[in-house]
Formats: sequence, C-alpha cells, structure tokens
Amino acid sequence: MVSSSNVSTPSPSFSEYSFPSHRLRALEDGSKTPLVLVACGSFSPITHMHLRMFEMAVDHVKQGMSEFEVVGGYMSPVSDRYNKAGLASAAHRVRMCELACDETSDWLMVDPWEAIQPEYQPTAVVLDHIAHEINHNLGGIPYPPPPPPPANRLTVPPTATSTPRKPARVMLLGGSDLLQTMSQPGVWSQSDLNHILTTHGLFIIERSGSDISDALAPLKEWSDAMGKNWMENIHVVRQLIANDISSTRIRQFLRQGMSVQYLLPNVVIEYIRERGLYREVEGFRESRASSMPPLRREAVDRAVRERRVVVEVDGAEGNGDKDGEEETRGRKT
Repeated sequence: MVSSSNVSTPSPSFSEYSFPSHRLRALEDGSKTPLVLVACGSFSPITHMHLRMFEMAVDHVKQGMSEFEVVGGYMSPVSDRYNKAGLASAAHRVRMCELACDETSDWLMVDPWEAIQPEYQPTAVVLDHIAHEINHNLGGIPYPPPPPPPANRLTVPPTATSTPRKPARVMLLGGSDLLQTMSQPGVWSQSDLNHILTTHGLFIIERSGSDISDALAPLKEWSDAMGKNWMENIHVVRQLIANDISSTRIRQFLRQGMSVQYLLPNVVIEYIRERGLYREVEGFRESRASSMPPLRREAVDRAVRERRVVVEVDGAEGNGDKDGEEETRGRKT
C-alpha cells in the first residue's frame, strides 16, 4: 500500500516535466489497434468512481470492440487557471491522482502536462498532446512480430530490426454529463467537437436509469450537417452497478467533518487529512458559471452581477467524474 506520509507536494513545472509512459503495455495481439483512454477533469478530489470508469471502459472494449486493445489510461487534471470553486491546487490534485493510481492500479497514469499550463487548455489540445507523445515521441506501441515461417520454407534470412510499433488511438473518457454539455449549443466549439469525435473518439459511462438519446440527437444533427459520422466514434458504456460518488459531495462531507471512508482510496483520504484540504467553508455556491472557461465565465459573471440571469447550483450529479465531468462542460469553447 502506498502511504502519503512524508510525501512532498512539489509544484508542477515545465522544466521537470516528462511524459509518463512507464505503465503503457505492449500489444498482446498485433492485429488489433492499441487504445489509450484519457479522462480530463478537476479530480478535486479523485474518487473511486474516477478509477472505476476506466475499468468499465476496458470491459466494454473486451466485450464489444474486438478491433481494439486497451494499452494504457491517463488522468489529466485541469490547471489552476480553471478557477473553479472548491478546486484544490494543481499540485495537490496531481499528487492525489498519482497516489490513487499507484495504490489501486497497475496500468493507470497521471499526465501533469495540462495541470502545469499557465493558460486553460481545451480538451482537444490535451488529447492531441498525449497522442503526439505516444505516437511521435515514443514511436507508438510495441507489438509482437508475426510468427516465423515454417522451417521447410525457403526464406530470406531476417535482418536485425527494432521492435515493431503501432500508432495508438487516443479516446476521451467521461460520464453522461459530459455528453450533455457537448450537446448544448455554444458550450463546446464545433471545431473541437469535430476533432474529438472524428480524430479521437469518446467513451461515455451512462448513468443508471438515464436516457442519453436526447443528448445524442443534437450531435447527430450537427455531424450530419457537416457530412461527418460522429456517432460511430461515441461508445456508450452501460453502468451495471449504480455509483453516484461525486467530488462535489465529497468536498461537502469534508467541510462538515463527515466521513468519506470507502468513497476515496485510503491514501487519498490520508493525504487530504494531513494537509487539511477542503476544510474551509466557501462563501459562495459552486455554480455552472464557475465551471466555464475563463472568457465565457467572465461574460456570465457580468450577467449575474447585472441580474440578467440566475445561475443555479448544478450539483454535479452525473456519473464518473461528477466534478470532472461537470467541469469539462465549457472547457472546450
């Protein structure tokens, strides 16, 4: 078990950044396309549901997407520039994610690149960054070469070559709230949606008892108008066991001195306790306005001040990264 005791919390910096690849797996089946899953969000704090989302996506791939093989998974915490209510510093959120992955998984990793950026980064840029690191800088994912021909066949003696590699497909992973924000006009840019849903792809963990058809309809309409087929790259994962753990609720519990045992990895609970995170009582409610990127948020804030609109609390009652999924809303414009 990983312990958070005496674990320093260095501030992320460009000079010390290196892309984490130590847990990327080689392809077992060289005929398949290597698949890397990426979840973007606040992770303030990371919960068991954030981790569970990856496992559900892997099962979905194994059971119904035989052309792919999952070789890695990344969490990408948003930077401090996001300015959301209740957001711990990027250094704390990155470290909590690292501790959680180290304690609970043998294949999940945390990429701090987005967290150390001085400006807000759209998710499309984050996905491109990870794809570039894996496919360009690392050269792709290694895979086993085909078996040698039978000994009785005349063949040209093989030459020494490096391990063969394949480019990985990088896909975004999120909950049903993320899909709903994508279907809201003006929240995500059309160019980013097209890039994500054409070049990369999307896994959505469906909330138990919910119907996402209303959220899919606008996306299909927009993709049809562009002559695209986004639907083939949206993969809906059924949540067979309901899990409504919310980072927003976790923060509320912590501020009220309530137990969060069994809701978060133990090492994360210990880290939060030792550093006194999420204890302060905030003087404002966490709202949709605070979940938007800086420029759009400023416009909404002006409208709120002028009493032209009333922004109600969302509650982040999606599934998966309730916090992370709600906070991806508007990060893409």
